[in-house]
Amino acid sequence: MTSASQGENRPVVFNDTEGAQIRKPDFLHAPTPPSAPLEMPTQDLARGPIVAFPPSSLGTAFARLIAFGGAAVLTAYGFNEMLLVFGKETRTFLQLVLLGLFTITFGWIALSATQTIAGLLCAPGRPDVPRDGPLKGRTAILMPVYNESPASTCGALAAMGEAQADSGHGTSFEIFILSDTRDPDVWLAETAAFAELRHRLAGRIAVWYRRRWQNTGKKAGNLHDFMVGWGARYDYMLVLDADSLMDAPTIIEMVRRMDAAPRLGILQTVPILAGGSTLFARLQQFAGRIYGPVIARGVAAWQGMDGNYWGHNALIRVRAFAENCGLPELPGRKPFGGHILSHDFVEASLIRRGGWEVRMDPDLEGSWEGSPPSLLDLSTRDRRWAQGNLQHSKIVGAHRLRLPNRIHMLIGIGAYLMSTIWLAMLLVGMVLTAQTLLIRPEYFPDGLQLFPDWPVFDAERMRRLFMLAMTLLLLPKAVGLCRALLLRRVRSKTGGAFRLIASAVFEVVLSALYAPVLMLLQARHVTDILLGRDSGWGRQQREGAELSWPEALAHHWTSVVAGLTVGAAFAWFAPNQVIWITPVLAGLILAPALSRWSSARSAASWVERAGLLTTPEETSKPALMQTAHDLEEEFEALASPSLEALADDRAALAAHLRALGPEPDWTESQTILRVTLRAKIEAAASPAQAVRWLSPAERDVLVGSADLLRLWGARWDEPAPSSRGALGM
Repeated sequence: MTSASQGENRPVVFNDTEGAQIRKPDFLHAPTPPSAPLEMPTQDLARGPIVAFPPSSLGTAFARLIAFGGAAVLTAYGFNEMLLVFGKETRTFLQLVLLGLFTITFGWIALSATQTIAGLLCAPGRPDVPRDGPLKGRTAILMPVYNESPASTCGALAAMGEAQADSGHGTSFEIFILSDTRDPDVWLAETAAFAELRHRLAGRIAVWYRRRWQNTGKKAGNLHDFMVGWGARYDYMLVLDADSLMDAPTIIEMVRRMDAAPRLGILQTVPILAGGSTLFARLQQFAGRIYGPVIARGVAAWQGMDGNYWGHNALIRVRAFAENCGLPELPGRKPFGGHILSHDFVEASLIRRGGWEVRMDPDLEGSWEGSPPSLLDLSTRDRRWAQGNLQHSKIVGAHRLRLPNRIHMLIGIGAYLMSTIWLAMLLVGMVLTAQTLLIRPEYFPDGLQLFPDWPVFDAERMRRLFMLAMTLLLLPKAVGLCRALLLRRVRSKTGGAFRLIASAVFEVVLSALYAPVLMLLQARHVTDILLGRDSGWGRQQREGAELSWPEALAHHWTSVVAGLTVGAAFAWFAPNQVIWITPVLAGLILAPALSRWSSARSAASWVERAGLLTTPEETSKPALMQTAHDLEEEFEALASPSLEALADDRAALAAHLRALGPEPDWTESQTILRVTLRAKIEAAASPAQAVRWLSPAERDVLVGSADLLRLWGARWDEPAPSSRGALGM
């Protein structure tokens, strides 16, 4: 395999897998490799290719029978029991509505439990592939970024690049930063970090950088531009998120598995949440680490080769992606029309429709990602995901999609609709309770009847049904906890058996309190989407900031009012029923405190001192994670150039100019901005004065204009022209 080095002032030399030095061509320090376009046709959702699929394996078929057949049986049982709770003779309209909502909710819980059972009985085994020898393909490690911290992303890429080079397979990989950054200051910091990253990895692994002038199509459009620009250069691409981190042995193993399976289009790992420092992040990390593996095994068991793609920490065959993943724009207005937001599910479906296999291997370790640091940060991210998932309602019926892929989309839609359904079920239940308490029943609706119609409600049967629902709800957590207790390497790194059990109980209680708050937030998201409000595309908060009490109250006062109102009504009219709704009321009333604590590092420190919610990655930090953290600090120590400082910092200016690449065809408005920019630069007495004169649009154009930047760097080396001030500034 061949690869290009872009190190500055260093010999352009690589080591091959045998340790011999191989001289490679120097591409004049260009930010990107030579053009290698790969056609990526837009797909027709109304007409899919005719493909003959082999039958699923017996293990996959059995897992589907357990997961979906078992869920169907349990749902039918729950439906029948709820009918009997109301009685066979008297059913009102509200009772029928409650019956429907309950059946949907019960079925959702049942599917989660039966998936777990399928994973226990039918979990896929480890593929048998060669463990040594050269890799067959060249892989691009892609890091799409959008106004992210360059220190964090480049620290992770530096750690991954060094690990790949040390493995002896550096020539089989290239790092490619795909920037959609719009903030000029972040852009300058990105190019400075890119220059340092390339210098650090020079002679070991190639590093490239491309920033799009227009971020059409968001992340999916970013990958599309990469494909049509350089796709033919690579066999595989490892797609990351800005908070992703993957170990070298894991990546190499993934490439070997794809080498051994020529029809494998996507190989998805199960990323482990790690690195969070807030209470909410620790809560998610613990749940993902302890319960996640059993859930992932169940999903992998039933999906077989009809798998899904989560948009990151996955290896993709470039040719399969190019042939099948040119996403169309959906008809109609946003939020349901326009560019596809949750593109990953759709890309997996289209690759599978094209005859390629899509697989998730839960045995692959060494794959990590970050988690939202607070409840509100999760809600912000969920708003965009909710819109993307509901948008799949226009795609789920696409021509010739495989049934499991349609199920993936329906489950994704259901994940956000369930909060609204749960809220509706609670409201209908409260109305029925009020109706029972406040309205006197009519015992003789037909004046000629001999015997009265007694109101029927089988409370004992309802209690049994409730206990069954709780058992199904907690089954995945119980199985995950048992697995962790049985595995010494997990048990010992989570504080031992006692602390592990205590952590699980604490997680269940805290999650139960957060659940009604998330229910209201997600129900609001769904309502916004149905009302036609677009989510936009904002930067994700990966570090977060501690929420103040006024901010917490401003965001959650409606939850408090709802909880107090409902609680007071139940306490007055039906005090014996309060116990059943206490968890929901407690979560709503405590919403501001829960939200504030979710972002508070002091709360996380208290939990840490108590030995709760500890994960193996915390007690025994993986070497790659520690390296990435140390390198992130080194990148943060670099002076991030500002426009003002760029006038004197020749090295930073040169680094940014080298990373620009070809300039776009400037629009008429941008051309006018360039004229005013030049006039302001020439008229200003100092860089500080020029910066004060610039509008945000002018700053953006300046940071992308090589000729104006050169003028910016040279302008104040010489005396100011006598015409200064002619602009009246």
